[in-house]
Amino acid sequence: MLYLSQIIGRSIRDRQNEAIATIKDLIVRLGEEAYPPVVGLIARTGARDFFVPWVQVAELTERGAKLSTFKVNLEPFARRDGEVLLTRDVLDKQLVDVNGRRVVRVNDLQLAPVDSEVRVVGVDVSPQAILRRLGPASLFGKLQSREIIDWANVEYLVTHAPAVRLKMSHERLSKLHPVDIARIIDSLSYHQGAEIVGSLDTATAADTIEEMSPERQVDIVEGMEEEKAADILEEMAPDEAADILAELSEEKAEDLLELMDEEEADDVRELMEYEEDTAGGIMTTDFAAIPSSSTVGEAIEHIRRLEEKPDFLFYVYVVESETDGRLVGAVSLRDLLLAEPTELIVDVMQRELRVGNADDSARDVARKIAEYNLQALPVVDDKEEILGVVTLDDAMEIILPEPWRRRLPKVFR
Repeated sequence: MLYLSQIIGRSIRDRQNEAIATIKDLIVRLGEEAYPPVVGLIARTGARDFFVPWVQVAELTERGAKLSTFKVNLEPFARRDGEVLLTRDVLDKQLVDVNGRRVVRVNDLQLAPVDSEVRVVGVDVSPQAILRRLGPASLFGKLQSREIIDWANVEYLVTHAPAVRLKMSHERLSKLHPVDIARIIDSLSYHQGAEIVGSLDTATAADTIEEMSPERQVDIVEGMEEEKAADILEEMAPDEAADILAELSEEKAEDLLELMDEEEADDVRELMEYEEDTAGGIMTTDFAAIPSSSTVGEAIEHIRRLEEKPDFLFYVYVVESETDGRLVGAVSLRDLLLAEPTELIVDVMQRELRVGNADDSARDVARKIAEYNLQALPVVDDKEEILGVVTLDDAMEIILPEPWRRRLPKVFR
């Protein structure tokens, strides 16, 4: 095994074993193979840097590089798309350790000869690696401790090499739970976080953003491409999307709303009209409602046919009719499933409901949910038409102290 720190600064010798330059950096191509091969060296002679392709390298050891030729092209080095410099773009940068679900710093890189190539195979994240790089060679033998992470288990971040067009799918990272992804992103810059969220499928990205703090949510959305951000906001619960957009500039928020599906955007716009500390400001319009003339079987079939299934389905709300949204009752999903399909919904629903108004204090509504041990509280207008619901999740975010909010599981996710 070789280490990058052992190679950088070593001599480059030609075919006649004459030193002609020193190794300034190694070049690899990322994104195509699990263990990226070295495709060339950046050589330094005097004040000139030039490229040595791998096909001209006969051997690469801790003593340096020996070439298979005595002729080299001294034209200045020009990086090509997909090429990453190990010292400049990887060493001392942050990578994501997918198996460890953490962000790590690259203190050294482990290289291994494979057939006629040399490949990057591991990342040394131990503090001793830094000491080996800084200390005299006489100390190397005393500092043997290494903590190596398999390169196949790390994700490189494109933002470390902004001058290069890299295509990184972050496929391994996307398989983690959204909570784990959100925690990883919390340890990164918002540009890096936006890169990761932007690589996820829309549903996973929405779930991941919902696990972040409000401040982090805004940073990530601002740092993403608008088309992708709009798709993610559509996927999120309307109240969550409204909270994020309310923190953006009016111009930015409107641009994103214009890119969203019209119906989804209208729901979000409606919620943004309410003050943040009111029931309307924390409620969601993502709920299921059925007309009072329905049978139990018709109600279940109606829910099945919904194009967008609500995240919250503990209660199904009963309204006067399809054109009259006055709230007349509610039935739990459990009671609905246990009832006979031919029974009328009005015979199984609960008629006496605790409700809130859109202008009620958010804290008062949250206390009511906790006091009466409710899973959700419907919010109605002056005509008793249902506007939305405040869920237990939303209530706990109001009641609990800040340090506890991130530990609260999503009851309905």
